[in-house]
Amino acid sequence: MTRAMRVDSERTIQVILEAAERVLRADPAASMGRIAEAAGVARTTVHRRFASREALVEAMAAWAAEQFRDAVAAARPDAAPPLVALHQAAANVLRVKVDWGFAMSRAATGEVARIHDEVRQACVRLFQRAKDSGALRPDVDVEWARRVYYALISEAAEVGRAGGDVDELAARVVGTLLEGVGA
Repeated sequence: MTRAMRVDSERTIQVILEAAERVLRADPAASMGRIAEAAGVARTTVHRRFASREALVEAMAAWAAEQFRDAVAAARPDAAPPLVALHQAAANVLRVKVDWGFAMSRAATGEVARIHDEVRQACVRLFQRAKDSGALRPDVDVEWARRVYYALISEAAEVGRAGGDVDELAARVVGTLLEGVGA
């Protein structure tokens, strides 16, 4: 296969995945035909790339997990100052969760579960760095803080899907995590 054909094939797959995310987010029961129509390709093209609807959804979940991992890595959780990394990771992950909400809502199995575990470990290290730097109280349970952070990001993603500004939402996530909501 020539490089041009490979790039074209990859582009077609990307277009199908993006269309599938839009269509399935709006209607989780949508057919492969509706997805093909939204992608601007023939239904046979979708079936040639993905043997079944389940295979398409699995590919979407894998793509979203890779984007999730890349979003966290781009925040440099092991090198950037901890609070900067927390904010940047929140903003980056929110962008993925807003754009790939359907795919990110699928149960993580196989490679997707492995990627999610890799991200979880990076976040635990980041929270430990934040604790060691004094950004978090010395008595903070790092795993609990990570779980709260994830929950705040999930809630912020809902607001983001409704049109909320991702950077403002990331600031709110980190602010709530660090300061809480008490008086």
